[in-house]
Amino acid sequence: MNKNYYAIIMAGGVGSRFWPVSRNGMPKQFLDILGVGKSFLQMTVSRFEKIVPIENILIVSSEKYKDTIATQVPNVLPQNVLLEPYKRNTAPCVAYGTYKLFSRNPDAVVVVSPSDHYIDDEREFAETVTTVLEHAASNDNLFTIGIQPTNPNVNYGYIQVNNKKNIEVNGHKAFAVKTFTEKPNADLAKVFIDTNEFLWNSGMFIWNLKTIKSELEKCLPGVATLFAAGENLYDSPKEADFIEKVYGDSTSISIDYGVMEKTTKAWVFEGKFGWSDLGTWQALHEHIPTKDENQNAVQSDETILRKVERSVIYEGNSKKLVVVKGLKDYLVIDTKDALMICPREDSAVKEILMDLAVEDKSQYL
Repeated sequence: MNKNYYAIIMAGGVGSRFWPVSRNGMPKQFLDILGVGKSFLQMTVSRFEKIVPIENILIVSSEKYKDTIATQVPNVLPQNVLLEPYKRNTAPCVAYGTYKLFSRNPDAVVVVSPSDHYIDDEREFAETVTTVLEHAASNDNLFTIGIQPTNPNVNYGYIQVNNKKNIEVNGHKAFAVKTFTEKPNADLAKVFIDTNEFLWNSGMFIWNLKTIKSELEKCLPGVATLFAAGENLYDSPKEADFIEKVYGDSTSISIDYGVMEKTTKAWVFEGKFGWSDLGTWQALHEHIPTKDENQNAVQSDETILRKVERSVIYEGNSKKLVVVKGLKDYLVIDTKDALMICPREDSAVKEILMDLAVEDKSQYL
């Protein structure tokens, strides 16, 4: 295993669309929503252990999740858990990991990944990521991984590829990027699918440190300058105070908008390993491997279901009997302090989250 390969796992999100199971205090990445005995974070770390040395896996997350991370993935070194004092989106997260690693190993080649994605074929995933890492080690471009769309999904970003400018590396095709588009409406997503020029944006990035450092300085000089100032402070007792000040001064911006949409060095490798960001209950229903004969995704020890079809039944208190009758395409999500029953479509949960704010029920978020 190459000692210059690293993984930066972004684990600071809230996962609000999985309410009421995912909360500010214990968001989606730390939960076993799939019912497989591991949280999303644990599965992500396990996935990358097969690609990079465990001592080269870094996790960037909020300070308030420090203890949860230590409990769930004790094999990740404490000095590799980078704690953010404030939410500042993904560009400062990437900059923090980049400049901290650069002080350790300027020859590092890094895969940056969210902590809460579903991967179907993990062997193909490992082979794809390893191929891109090998290519990025000696190439000064910024690579992302795109997924061939199966439907006009409005919950994903899209990458338009340049079909005339492409390469093949160990059987994996890569394209120069034309454009990035954030979550289009349904009509535009359908146009994207029909053109055969677009891939879903997986939110995973692969590059060597020297290239991403250079592009951060070129595309986001304000953010880059802040984190570069800590060159002699990373991995020292002064790092925490420095990061507190840097995050206070930093703008909030995504790496997609701040760098990838501005750089002339963006390329995308096509991933064929089966992927979903599982950002919603709807997506969970589509991808959960075990559904009953009526296409219900059920996570409850005791249930009686009658005339229930294509629904998600989730019961967080395992000793409770759940009885449901006459529902189709619904969510029945029960936790210790909240019960949600609503249509399965994503818009229903969004409306409920807005209602919680309007009704001053923020204690349940």
